Amino acid sequence: MATSANPTRDDFAAMLDEQLGGVADDGFEGRVVKGTITAIENDKAVIDVGLKSEGRVPLREFARGEDEHGLKVGDEVEVYVDRVENADGEAMLSRDRARREAAWDKLENEFGEGKRVEGVIFGRVKGGFTVDLDGAVAFLPGSQVDIRPVRDVTPLMDVPQPFQILKMDRRRGNIVVSRRAVLEETRAEQRSELIDKLSEGQVIDGVVKNITDYGAFVDLGGIDGLLHVTDMSYKRVNHPSEVIAIGDTVTVQIIRINQDTQRISLGMKQLESDPWEGAAVKYPVGAKLSGTVTNITEYGAFVELEPGIEGLVHVSEMSWTKKNVHPGKIVSTSQEVEVMVLEVDSDKRRISLGLKQAQQNPWEGFAERHPVGSTVEGEVKNATEFGLFIGLDGDVDGMVHMSDIAWGISGEDALALHRKGEVVQAVVLDVDVDKERISLGMKQLERGAPAAGGTVTGGSSLRRGETVTVTVLEVRDGGLEVQAGEDGATGFIKRSDLGRDRDEQRPDRFQVGQKLDAMVTGFDRSKKPNFSVKARQLAEEKEAVEQYGSSDSGASLGDILGEALKAR
Repeated sequence: MATSANPTRDDFAAMLDEQLGGVADDGFEGRVVKGTITAIENDKAVIDVGLKSEGRVPLREFARGEDEHGLKVGDEVEVYVDRVENADGEAMLSRDRARREAAWDKLENEFGEGKRVEGVIFGRVKGGFTVDLDGAVAFLPGSQVDIRPVRDVTPLMDVPQPFQILKMDRRRGNIVVSRRAVLEETRAEQRSELIDKLSEGQVIDGVVKNITDYGAFVDLGGIDGLLHVTDMSYKRVNHPSEVIAIGDTVTVQIIRINQDTQRISLGMKQLESDPWEGAAVKYPVGAKLSGTVTNITEYGAFVELEPGIEGLVHVSEMSWTKKNVHPGKIVSTSQEVEVMVLEVDSDKRRISLGLKQAQQNPWEGFAERHPVGSTVEGEVKNATEFGLFIGLDGDVDGMVHMSDIAWGISGEDALALHRKGEVVQAVVLDVDVDKERISLGMKQLERGAPAAGGTVTGGSSLRRGETVTVTVLEVRDGGLEVQAGEDGATGFIKRSDLGRDRDEQRPDRFQVGQKLDAMVTGFDRSKKPNFSVKARQLAEEKEAVEQYGSSDSGASLGDILGEALKAR
């Protein structure tokens, strides 16, 4: 095809492409290219990148911080081609964009290799801070600034420091970095180096950094160790603040190093002499000692015998008489008490103590003060279905069985005669120290009653079934208190035994001093006789029937009794 004598615009474009090596102008857009500074005019540098026209870039884009740009004509620089030509026919170039693109290329390589990058915190945004990574802007979340929360970040700003890239998306222009990850990694490296220099059993000085309820954290020079409250002292420590304070320099021993978790356990008491050595010799079983109550629980109280040695007084060993009572109602914290050593286990570091054993057994004391047969007085503490409990001196109780309350009436009736709070007298019948029991009797104090363990005065002459003449000593609602003979045994005639008929069973028809015949029907366990008028009447009736009934079977009962009486 023949070439036109007048070349067209397309022909000029083709010629330009040929001159530029076949690369179209628009192929430069969005790329970082090298250019030469041809002139410096006012505050801009004129740069030729091989396009139709040159571009202008502000000199401030070449400056770094307070430093001057330091450019001169002929210098070769990298710039970013934003547009090949603007409205003024000039190329639009950017040094900042070129630096950012170069930074992204470098950061992507370092992110892929897991390397740290250097940056500067230069601004605050919602939820964190902005970081300049040599031209690329990254986001630093507030939680990633430090290992512990930081109240003031001002000292960290505008200072070059290492960061770890957590995430980056070039298409969206997002980069997330962490300063905390770098610190943790550095700290782990330092911990490993320090731990390698430490060994179990080593004695070292440290500074108390923090105190908790369970112990204290001690800085050993870049690595922390835990000093547990139980390893601070052999004596009881309720809270670590009783022994140490934040900022104190303490000498500790390394008890244990866990290489897997890099945790270090420390101790202070291990540097002291162990008070438990020879404890069995110092505190033999049966020894009485003085101590201080240090702690009270549901199951007992701890008593300190010396600093570092405590013994437990179980609730069952606290009082002879107070059963099922909370230990706090018997002793109080800081109280000085006397205890007895019951058992020592040096291996388990345990001493069992008794509080009550250091005091006299109240039942032994009662038996010494009140032998069997003596009279005591006390208040009725409680009434049960089988007897009365009487409060006695020495904080002990005695029991009056219902059969020992009164003569001549049933136990139930006798119980009904007394009430709680009433003060009564009784005789000591028996004291069983081992079983902690005291048996009392009230009826034994009545006139004619036998002494404890003895027999009724004159009672040996009475026989069951014998009819005797008795004298009324006392008239009661339940019957008559009577005495056989002039100074014989006293006994009781129950209301129901005063006669066969109901009208005859009224005690008020008798008077004190009146004499009447009654039959001995038996003896109680104290050998006191029981009498009955009714039994005598029935016996006489039976005897009369046997004697006269066969010869006069048609006779009336009155006739038979009349004849029997005449025969007497």
